[in-house]
Amino acid sequence: MIRTPPVPLDRVTHLILQVFKLNGRLLAAGDRLVQDIGLTSARWQVLGAIALADTPQPVANIARAMGLSRQAVQRTVNELVTTGLLELVPNPHHQKASLVVLTKRGAAAYEAAHARQVPWARMLGGGVRESDLVTAERVLSELVERLETDRSAIKAGGRRRRAARPAKPNRRSHGQAG
Repeated sequence: MIRTPPVPLDRVTHLILQVFKLNGRLLAAGDRLVQDIGLTSARWQVLGAIALADTPQPVANIARAMGLSRQAVQRTVNELVTTGLLELVPNPHHQKASLVVLTKRGAAAYEAAHARQVPWARMLGGGVRESDLVTAERVLSELVERLETDRSAIKAGGRRRRAARPAKPNRRSHGQAG
């Protein structure tokens, strides 16, 4: 068996810090990009998750797909319902968990945001080699998968929690409020 050498911790930490910085900058730039449509980055993300889902979903499923807390997504959904961009419809599988769907106004707002996102993404990715983007996506996807599958997380000091008592994930939505 071929063993790969361990990754230097400062590289992993530096990558994590860069992702945090990128997230903050993306949220701020996204806010500016869609502000005149009446959206924020958080609202745009929720609209996108709903628009791209195969079928209408309850808030909990949308939150899970986005990697955010149900409460954060619920707040944003409530705001979007109030503004007429989303509506809640009965869920035939669950009495209390309504399904979230785009209204015509919501679909139009999402399409307007998406139309702006395409040239923005082209500008951001311009000059970056496709192979580098593929590698970055693969690494980030692997880190996401590790975080999702190791829900017991690592305690401070490097000790793992006992498998018999896995902790609930703490999914705070950094900058994700509507």
